[in-house]
Amino acid sequence: MAAPTRPLGFHSLTDERAAHLPVTGSLPNWLTGSLVRNGPGAFDLEGASVDHWFDGLAMLHRYTLDGPADAVAYRNRFLRSDAYDRAQAGEFTGGFATGGAGLLARLWSLVVADPYDNANVIVERVGDDYLAMTETPRRVRLDLTTLDTLGHARYEGPEPRGQLACAHVSCDPDGTVVNIETAFGRTSHYHVFEAPAPDERRPVAAVPVSDPAYLHDFAATPSYVVLAEFPFVLNPVDLFRPGRAGFVDRFRWEPDRGTRIRVVERATGDVVVDATAPPAFGFHHANAYEADDEVVVDIETVPDATPIRDLDLAALRAGDLDALGGRLDRYRVDLQAGTVTVDRLYDGATALPTVSPAVEGREHRYVYAQHGDQPLTEWPREVVKIDVETGVTTTFAADAFLSEPVFVPRPDGDQEDDGIVLTVALDRAAGHSTLFVLDADLTELARAPLPHAVPFDFHGRWFPALDRETVAEGGGWP
Repeated sequence: MAAPTRPLGFHSLTDERAAHLPVTGSLPNWLTGSLVRNGPGAFDLEGASVDHWFDGLAMLHRYTLDGPADAVAYRNRFLRSDAYDRAQAGEFTGGFATGGAGLLARLWSLVVADPYDNANVIVERVGDDYLAMTETPRRVRLDLTTLDTLGHARYEGPEPRGQLACAHVSCDPDGTVVNIETAFGRTSHYHVFEAPAPDERRPVAAVPVSDPAYLHDFAATPSYVVLAEFPFVLNPVDLFRPGRAGFVDRFRWEPDRGTRIRVVERATGDVVVDATAPPAFGFHHANAYEADDEVVVDIETVPDATPIRDLDLAALRAGDLDALGGRLDRYRVDLQAGTVTVDRLYDGATALPTVSPAVEGREHRYVYAQHGDQPLTEWPREVVKIDVETGVTTTFAADAFLSEPVFVPRPDGDQEDDGIVLTVALDRAAGHSTLFVLDADLTELARAPLPHAVPFDFHGRWFPALDRETVAEGGGWP
């Protein structure tokens, strides 16, 4: 698959490598494990190009760090999905925002056949399996030591399931995964479920909805699941109307609906709050927690759904980025009164907010995110640490474009921010990417240059069990 010359970040990376990356600086002795990032690796397919950043073919990048070692073990590979095979054969048929699938193809994909499997959003551990995920229920199994593709994981049991899924899951401390699938019908439903393994499912609730909202993410605590239904909605009938528009083009922005906040009690499946907040749009929830008679959810929002159109690939390659960055908002849901209030925590331009995995579903103080000027006119060159208690922010800036920051907690740490932050920088002038290791105050500790430039990707996860010994035993050590 030959790639034409494109602006780095929106180029197609065609080579797959295994290499040791030399480290400048010092890695903490306790830092052992692997960062696994997922995102688009190729936009230019055989005889065609996708229309949207979100539709690039999935590529995985694994960075294995081993404390005092003087190198990072790196490997990247395309996800060998059905979508990848079709693209290689010149038969790409559309995706999230790339048109191509006609009426019969959409009917077949949603109702009969296995759905779209270009799982380029994130990698999560579910039970004993590592799964690459996107916004359909068809996940792709991986061997993270070698990045080999091992086939598909799709629940086939008797419990209800849907045609769409949230790309992001919530993980309980015991490893149980919580997620939501949207099932289309005369009355559509959000199916909320718990999954201790890919082939096991415990239904929590089936929430009826007339016009389903676009759900990329949600929030969960030990007792509740929170659905933020932004007013970007779909009449399921529109999926089957003639035309070759992309999937997301079937959704409508209806701000008069407001943002519907539904809280589902996990023990009973009851919707205990159904409230309305001002209209907004958001992809990502930073975290949620329970406090007295409230559920608190921090969400990165923008005023409407125009960012989806702003991320059109042709416009990005032309340098036409001019969009509001996300603002961090706090939604306080009063469980007794059944109401919701919204407060602005941070008004700067952010993207891809995260918290320490040690506090997921529990009260947090720090949020980490990409950061830039408001509005964003170029890809972020900073990452930010936001203290949501004091409002104090700390930033790390580079003369390069920085990815989503991933916080790695120190195993024996007793403070929420006792750990390090990992981010990948793309230096267009130098023509390659670099892994940065930062301390909790976002001061550089170490860096490791890659042999190539990585296209702008989406999300990463830190897997401490995927250490040097495990990767070497699995045949994935360069």
